[in-house]
Amino acid sequence: MKIPIACKYGPRSVTRYTTEMGIKLVMQVFYCCYMAQVANAAHYYTAAVYEHHVLLNHNSKALSNRTFALEFMAKNLDIYEQQVGAAAERGVEIIVFPEDGIHGFNYSRASIFPFLDYLPPPALLPWNPCVEQKRFQDTEVLQRLSCMAMKSDMFVVANLGTKRPCDPVDPQCPPDERYQFNTDIVFSDTGALIASYFKHNLYFEFSFDTPPEVQYAVFDTPFGRCGLLTCFDILFYEPTVSLIEKHQVNHLLYPTAWMNQLPLLSSIQIQRAFATRFSVNLLAANIHHTTLGMTGSGIFSPSNSSYHYDMDTEHGHLIVAKVPVNPSKEMGPGHDEKVSLKYGDPLETSHFLTSAQVCDKMDKTEHCMEAGENRQETLFHATMMYDNFTFIPLEDNDGKVHVCAGSLCCYLTYRKHNVSNELYSLGVFDGLHTVHGTYSLQICALVKCGGLDMETCGQEVTDANSTITFQLWGRFSTMHIYPMIVTSGVTLHLPDHWGWKDQNCYMNKTGLELGLVTAALYGRYYERDNTLR
Repeated sequence: MKIPIACKYGPRSVTRYTTEMGIKLVMQVFYCCYMAQVANAAHYYTAAVYEHHVLLNHNSKALSNRTFALEFMAKNLDIYEQQVGAAAERGVEIIVFPEDGIHGFNYSRASIFPFLDYLPPPALLPWNPCVEQKRFQDTEVLQRLSCMAMKSDMFVVANLGTKRPCDPVDPQCPPDERYQFNTDIVFSDTGALIASYFKHNLYFEFSFDTPPEVQYAVFDTPFGRCGLLTCFDILFYEPTVSLIEKHQVNHLLYPTAWMNQLPLLSSIQIQRAFATRFSVNLLAANIHHTTLGMTGSGIFSPSNSSYHYDMDTEHGHLIVAKVPVNPSKEMGPGHDEKVSLKYGDPLETSHFLTSAQVCDKMDKTEHCMEAGENRQETLFHATMMYDNFTFIPLEDNDGKVHVCAGSLCCYLTYRKHNVSNELYSLGVFDGLHTVHGTYSLQICALVKCGGLDMETCGQEVTDANSTITFQLWGRFSTMHIYPMIVTSGVTLHLPDHWGWKDQNCYMNKTGLELGLVTAALYGRYYERDNTLR
């Protein structure tokens, strides 16, 4: 619905309409304004995420008691309460807080125990902790969060540690006869506990247990079907991709405590790419602790983003944004201000002949064996993200390069603008990542190297001067490809176009005003995770 001129341009236009068209027409205009605003409100909701500078327990391995734990956690909860109040003043309907934001991290299994709330099983629900405070013991944190939600008339999503006793006859029951879970919880705008999720893919979290079964935390709200995931979960099929592909979730709520690692896995980089790939909304709240490399939160829809990335200060930050109720419609007709992610744009592949593949000399796959020794002298290896990438440098200001490894070939056409003395390379990796997690990858990545020597390619870089117009594509074996573009200062961009054409996944970009840091098609080959181990 188009907004009438009086609605768009304010009182002066109202005066003009009054004098020129009469009172009756003015009333019609205001009615149209009202209906347009109602229609707009029905299509969007207001969300917030808070990047929290968590107050840490600097003696986290020491044993303590519940009284100490509650006094400590109250300091972080005080900040949460302030931010919920600030969000309420801005009309926020749902707010997400980060992982580990209440108790901090680096605990042992024993030392974290006093910090854990009891979470009743679903059979004992419904429950409103703010209203029924004496129903269960050791639920003080849940009670306070529930009261925040009820007082502010807002959905509140938070992460905390929880405990639940288990039967010793349960083969998965730990020796201390209790489960300890890294837990996301959701309170409705009335304060009722409506959803919980136990993190499945733990990241060196020795104080917590992996839940016996994968959980799919799905719940409905006035603005759509929501699902929960936590931090490292975003890199795995279960439960994250299943929430979308099998449970029709289109609003993902994502507490995280993510340590950034460029050039491929900064927090906002993977968050942006994930929302783009699945055409969903992702509400991501990260911890803010620059000494630990932690920053990067945002509200991402398929074609828009509001994010925060700050490695210079140690302050929390509240992000508020309008979010589409139906994110998949953002790419449809009538959204002229959005970036359209088009499919079917032609790829110029004819100049890349199979007999001229640029292959790793140790690669024994069929297409590389046929290629012989062609142009192998231009290839080199370097470690990027702990993986052994095969690279080819961009030696000219414009050109066409390609490189293969395993079953994956990557292709690039490019033109450099605002050329400076910087080395760029196109890299390929097709294999199993085994450091800080085990998972299968297929990646085509154009990266700025850390210096002018080839061995610096793959190093962490945050700034660049060379702007580049490019088209990047590869013949992937997986359909789960995440497009990423990062420019100087860790600034995010969407591709002009991306998608699939003739079994190739591609993206292109023109008109960058900042130097290119990374452009990657990051493929997660979920089906191969177990077969390559």
